[in-house]
Amino acid sequence: MFIEDKFVFLHEVIIVKTMTYKNIISTFLLLFTGYCAFAQSVYIDPVATYTTEDDTEETIHPGESYSGSAPLNVKFQANPSNDEGWTANYEWRFYTEGDNTPYLIRYEQDTEYTFTMAGSHRIACYATFTKGDETIEFTEEYWTTEQMPISIAISESRLEMPNAFSPNGDGINDIYRAKSNYQSIVEFKATIFNRWGTKLYEWNDPAGGWDGKYKGRDVAQGVYFVLVKAKGADGRSFNIKRDVNLLRGFTESSSTGDIN
Repeated sequence: MFIEDKFVFLHEVIIVKTMTYKNIISTFLLLFTGYCAFAQSVYIDPVATYTTEDDTEETIHPGESYSGSAPLNVKFQANPSNDEGWTANYEWRFYTEGDNTPYLIRYEQDTEYTFTMAGSHRIACYATFTKGDETIEFTEEYWTTEQMPISIAISESRLEMPNAFSPNGDGINDIYRAKSNYQSIVEFKATIFNRWGTKLYEWNDPAGGWDGKYKGRDVAQGVYFVLVKAKGADGRSFNIKRDVNLLRGFTESSSTGDIN
């Protein structure tokens, strides 16, 4: 009787252990399947890229910020992953700081925008993926609880013109142009006149300038006049009128002060 009871007990233990192992395996498979599903879930990794003055490309990720001068051209990419077989809808939303209503929405996976308005901008990529009855969203909740938008700040405008230059071929102040500290200028036109009001030259980019020539020939040393009409990204208007001293005999070694 004792042996029989012991046999029954061992049999029950084996059954319990077998069931336990099955439960462990089932639980493991369930967790593994869930992990694989999570690992293969649709995701986005939006970035913004811009080109610096030295022609290098820089990248801004969500939660990061960049401060620059207008006009600033930026390319935006959603970078979806594991989206094969899903139907995607994208909304690139552009906000100004403190405003929850976007001033611009672009309905495309990748987009490009030139910032010409001063101030702080927030950019978020809303994306919705559908496959049958399944839906994965990266919308308001995602961008407020899980991720931070891309931030771009456009500086206030500044523009100054010097009162002299020295086109003598020494490589220093040979071109009459805006001072190098200009920023966020979105419209620009400068015109050079002689003392009789004859227009000698004009240009439409603050990075450009006058080399002291008229119809391909050097003009005489003397006083000329510049008229500049420009507009900044912050809405500021510039109307600059001033004398321009053309100094052909001026060299850096003979200078007693800076050219303003």
